[in-house]
Amino acid sequence: MTQLGATVTREGIRFAAWSQAARRLWVSIFDEQGMREIERLELQREGEGVHALFVAGLGSGTRYGFRADGDYAPEHGLWFDPDKLLTDPYAVEIDRPYAYDWRLADRRGEGGDTASLMPKAIAAALPKPVQAAPPLFRAGGLVYEIPVRAFTMLHSDVPEKLRGTVAALAQPTIVEHLKKLGVGAVELMPVTASIDERHLPPLGLRNAWGYNPVTFMALDPRLAPGGIMELRNTVAVLRQAGIGVILDLVFNHTGESDRLGPTLSLRGFDNLAYYRHTPDGRLANDTGTGNTVACDHPVVQEMVLDTLRHFVRDAGVDGFRFDLAPILGRVEGTFDAEAPLLRAMRDDALLADRVLIAEPWDIGPDGYQLGNFPAPFLEWNDKYRDDVRRFWRGDAGMVGALATRLAGSSDVFAANGQGASRSVNFIAAHDGMTLADIVRYERKHNEANGEQNRDGHNENLSWNNGVEGDADNPAVAAARQNDLRALLAALFASRGTIMLTAGDEFGRTQQGNNNAYAQDNEIIWLDWAGRDQALERYTAELSRLRRSMPALSDTSFLTGQPPAGSEIPDVAWLAETGAPLDEQSWQDPQRHRLVMVLSGASDDDRRLAVLVNGDRRACIFTLPERDGFFWAPAIEAPDAADISRPISGRTMIFMIERAQAGTREKRNGGE
Repeated sequence: MTQLGATVTREGIRFAAWSQAARRLWVSIFDEQGMREIERLELQREGEGVHALFVAGLGSGTRYGFRADGDYAPEHGLWFDPDKLLTDPYAVEIDRPYAYDWRLADRRGEGGDTASLMPKAIAAALPKPVQAAPPLFRAGGLVYEIPVRAFTMLHSDVPEKLRGTVAALAQPTIVEHLKKLGVGAVELMPVTASIDERHLPPLGLRNAWGYNPVTFMALDPRLAPGGIMELRNTVAVLRQAGIGVILDLVFNHTGESDRLGPTLSLRGFDNLAYYRHTPDGRLANDTGTGNTVACDHPVVQEMVLDTLRHFVRDAGVDGFRFDLAPILGRVEGTFDAEAPLLRAMRDDALLADRVLIAEPWDIGPDGYQLGNFPAPFLEWNDKYRDDVRRFWRGDAGMVGALATRLAGSSDVFAANGQGASRSVNFIAAHDGMTLADIVRYERKHNEANGEQNRDGHNENLSWNNGVEGDADNPAVAAARQNDLRALLAALFASRGTIMLTAGDEFGRTQQGNNNAYAQDNEIIWLDWAGRDQALERYTAELSRLRRSMPALSDTSFLTGQPPAGSEIPDVAWLAETGAPLDEQSWQDPQRHRLVMVLSGASDDDRRLAVLVNGDRRACIFTLPERDGFFWAPAIEAPDAADISRPISGRTMIFMIERAQAGTREKRNGGE
């Protein structure tokens, strides 16, 4: 297909848009302030739905929008209205944020022209492409999920004018923090321009997460006032520090919502083509947001691919996380792992080596597709999240499930002979309770969202430690610390890629709000001044251990069989007595203790023992001895322990083999 959008040349600008159903399309040119429409020029049909026009004399910085006309019959999916100014689906920059206004949703002929309510696209000559380089991030590393605005709004070491922006992530204090945690890649929650849902302004709230886009390429001016160059420069700084950047992108729906929503872009160009519809002509709602992007339409597929290429070519990002990713693989409403769009991402010359992460569920028919995406897609693993929470909550019969999750979730990802886990293991994410709130609140507290606490999930698999008394009671605080550290230790001890949401490393809280998408305030802004620095240091130690031990960061499934070049099994599952767990022990609903002994690639490699005491009672653990070695704490932290003493309850301990004096030289030739 011909290039769409605004293409800037020395002689002028070529404007092009696609619509199969529109009878006429115009480009509206605005003044430098984007307020006054200077002229309206009709585009010419070029075939295959493309409408285009070259306008001489225009250059970079030109503000513009499109208009379309045709039949207006919403009951039949037709929404053409030339009074609605439309954002270019290929716009790479807009002059101000979107703001919801009820007039944007007026029926044709009722509300008047919407140009004054809409941002204007800015025509821009894109910079020279970033020099091609392979992604820094590799499966098995640590992904650090960042809500860009909330992350630095309260960070005193970030210049005030940069707080809450993409540029803030390139500040030395932030880079230092990420390096201390051993972050392999930051995953930026949506930074493309979004609009508030229509119920938020009357409540005095605004969408703080960004999962409500209008178009897919233009960055939100509130998050990236410097546009694509701001993102590009930040990516370069992080890359120099050895940290990749993954963008969380939303291709499953747009902020145009249901039939009562605003007309902003795709709806006004060709609603029937850009969105999926049910057989009776209604907007399909496999997303829960009112509309579903038709990712099986060739024009939509090309737009998605062009968006991904844009962020790789012009910003140099490592890869992408896809919100409600089954939508991208739906063909005529049914998920297909070999859908054209999913295949094209893996085959594209520019995208083939990028990191691809799927959120493998939506709310449509057969929308739960965990484990069904094709390699090399990594997948968010909610079974991991739930099983680990259940184990540490104290649920009965969870020791086997915990072992399966620690070993890479082969029950989910080993289909078709795959030998490596594609799991993205996480215990808490942006959606749901924070890690600290999991151990503080048995029930959600979403009162601030203005929906009488009806929104958000009711089952959070959370707890309040089973400890009675005031929250300031030292016993309560200690119990919470134990649980927090145990959850973090489980995450860093798990095979597969791991993900930590920003602030969970130092105990951030949302006061029990498990659906804080509309809280652009201190509820979600990270409290850097009040952070738990001891917990932060412990997290950094866990990360250091994981990076230093291939047995932890490897993504191959643990099988209990010796790896090549060794006679020692890759894992041994033991009881606290040191005896192998038999079937009866695995099935014991009251078992809450486990030992995972990991071996290296050869017999001379040190073994690592992970001691799991999910019981509330202390216990002495016995580990298998090996000639020439002794067991020692693997982490320099308060949780380090001597296994000659009882290991306290609700704890995970890492022990590593050390060579006996005079033995290391003999075994390793003095190395």
